[in-house]
Amino acid sequence: MAFKYAIALTGGIATGKSTVASLLALNGMRVIDADTISHEILQSSASWVKETFGEEYVLNSKVDRVKLGSLVFSNEDAKKTLEEFLHPKIRDEIRLRSEKQDKFEFPYLIDIPLFFENSAYDIKESVVVYTPKEIQLERFMKRNGYSEEESLNRIASQMPIDEKKQKATWVIDNSKNLKHLQQEVEDFVEKIKAKYL
Repeated sequence: MAFKYAIALTGGIATGKSTVASLLALNGMRVIDADTISHEILQSSASWVKETFGEEYVLNSKVDRVKLGSLVFSNEDAKKTLEEFLHPKIRDEIRLRSEKQDKFEFPYLIDIPLFFENSAYDIKESVVVYTPKEIQLERFMKRNGYSEEESLNRIASQMPIDEKKQKATWVIDNSKNLKHLQQEVEDFVEKIKAKYL
């Protein structure tokens, strides 16, 4: 059975989830990354993308993720089509990897950006990487070079970060600097070890 020892790692756009996932791995935690899986599946589905959305979304037999991203964030039908194609495949792959991890009988994390939005996984515990909305917006604009309006649209496509914070089992606070974040991650890992070892 999958997900027995899984903890969902989630957050919002630009809250620092990838950084936290790397820090958790450095602290000896195992992490399954849904984003990496989704990129792998999307790239292996380049011919489907070409047939479905048009050849301008595939460049040198690779999916142009930036271009496709702009389309799906501005077109609800395209977003739905892409999600209906990708999500079952992503879920199957995550389930397979989860079953392998469960054999170790110790918690591991599954990095799932839309964990609360989609309720697609039977995972009891979750940790949210939290950043106040104004810092989230600032970081996203800086990182992606989008306008404030475009950035707010992307952030609004997800459940508000404060709502995720309330639903979480644990919270890792990423509102300060990297040193503070490292401490937050170490404290979280200690709590997990204390609970399961």
